[in-house]
Amino acid sequence: MVTSDQRRRQLAREKFERQQKRREEAQRKAKRRTRIIVAAVAVALVAGAGAYTNFRTESAADAKKPIEFPSSSPGAESSPEPKADEPKMAVDTKAKYTMALTTNHGVVSITMDAATTPRTVNSFKHLADKKYFDGTKCHRLTTGGIFVLQCGDPKGDGSGGPGYNIPDENLASLGKPGADGAVTYKAGTVAMANTGQPGTGGSQFFLVHKDTKLPPQYTPFGTMDAAGLKAVQKVAAGGVEGGAPDGAPKKAVTIEKAVVDKA
Repeated sequence: MVTSDQRRRQLAREKFERQQKRREEAQRKAKRRTRIIVAAVAVALVAGAGAYTNFRTESAADAKKPIEFPSSSPGAESSPEPKADEPKMAVDTKAKYTMALTTNHGVVSITMDAATTPRTVNSFKHLADKKYFDGTKCHRLTTGGIFVLQCGDPKGDGSGGPGYNIPDENLASLGKPGADGAVTYKAGTVAMANTGQPGTGGSQFFLVHKDTKLPPQYTPFGTMDAAGLKAVQKVAAGGVEGGAPDGAPKKAVTIEKAVVDKA
């Protein structure tokens, strides 16, 4: 027979055991919550650290890269989508033509061969006849790694074009690419800018003032005369606004008039 004293001790023990179980359960729940919170915070920190690291890594890498053009091109026009028709062929595809750019730094005379770049020469003849280039600025100069003066954008910011595209031409004339995938665009070369995609040339072009290595994807369609090259080199010697190796030239260049005639 259980005495009242024994019964009290049994009840006290059961109560203690229940309290212990509740404490243990509470501790387990607290640990679970802590683990969840810690895990969530860890994920957030890792994600944040990853984003920060990537940002810093990319920035550091960018700082070490040679100058590149938008879309890996010497000047990308805003849209590769044509909005107008390419002009009908109106040049003699067996002849040579001269494009004379009268600038505020002198005349740059460019010899173009319609036999090797017929559609490019035809486009420049068409645009020049319409005075498309008259009063436009050469908006970009590069003086480090890539050495070009870029012109032909009526907007003056690298985003403009004639509303149509012309195909790439004469790329094989640049020779076989080296191990780096590049060929040399020699000083004096005049070539088409594009968006980095095939067949996206428009009106923008670049004048090479010093031998430059680029992928062979920019139509070389002309060669500057000695006086023209010297004028462009003087502009390049003046540097870029703000002292950077890429941007608007300190010595602003305006194409006052462009005329294309059969040589």
